[in-house]
Amino acid sequence: MRSDTRSSTPDTDVIIALTTLPADADAEAFARALVTERLAACVSVAAPMTSIYRWKGAVECGREHQIVVKTVRARLPLLASRLATLHPYEVPELLALTADGGGEAYLAWVRESTAG
Repeated sequence: MRSDTRSSTPDTDVIIALTTLPADADAEAFARALVTERLAACVSVAAPMTSIYRWKGAVECGREHQIVVKTVRARLPLLASRLATLHPYEVPELLALTADGGGEAYLAWVRESTAG
């Protein structure tokens, strides 16, 4: 039997959501909107990187920012909806990863910061 001392419930599990933005997009405004709207406790914007991907039958290359969103699973549907409005891509990346473990104080802060 697994012993889990985290005080989370299925509707408040902390997750990491990943997306990308074009390198020339206003990533700071994007991040600020998500935090202001309590869809994220924190959004980290990585320096521009090169992404190689297949799009409409061709291999493409582009400069992008990796965007890391710390939030809770219960906010994911609203985050996805807001991402669709804010994002310049026709098909924006949105991957949700379960944050397995972590400091209880940090996890509590993410939950409190995203409480709507």
